Amino acid sequence: MPPPRVVDTSAWIEWLTDSVLGRVLGKQFPDQPRCLVPTVVQLELSKWLTREVGEDASDQVIAYTQKCRVVPLDTAIALLAADMCREHRLATADAIVYATARCHGAELLTCDAHFEGLPDVALFPKTA
Repeated sequence: MPPPRVVDTSAWIEWLTDSVLGRVLGKQFPDQPRCLVPTVVQLELSKWLTREVGEDASDQVIAYTQKCRVVPLDTAIALLAADMCREHRLATADAIVYATARCHGAELLTCDAHFEGLPDVALFPKTA
């Protein structure tokens, strides 16, 4: 069985907008039992969806994420995220997402270039 995967907000958004990259990423999404969703990703998705497509769509996507393995921010993740901020110069939310993956032995699926070169990252970069 493949390891669990954390899907970064950037990958969710590409998938939800059905972009060319999103269609590629959709094939990389894990099934719900192996999909880890940090609560900060739920926050970012809810903000983006409500702004871009409305509250009903936001509610539907968040309901979908709740069928995955939702991972709340706890002390272990928070402290590792603080280290990730310092070591890799990640923004706080990015560090939380990456620390969640690391704490759970999961790979991170993303199209965010900030994660380039980090271990256990499946990066599908956006092209200009």
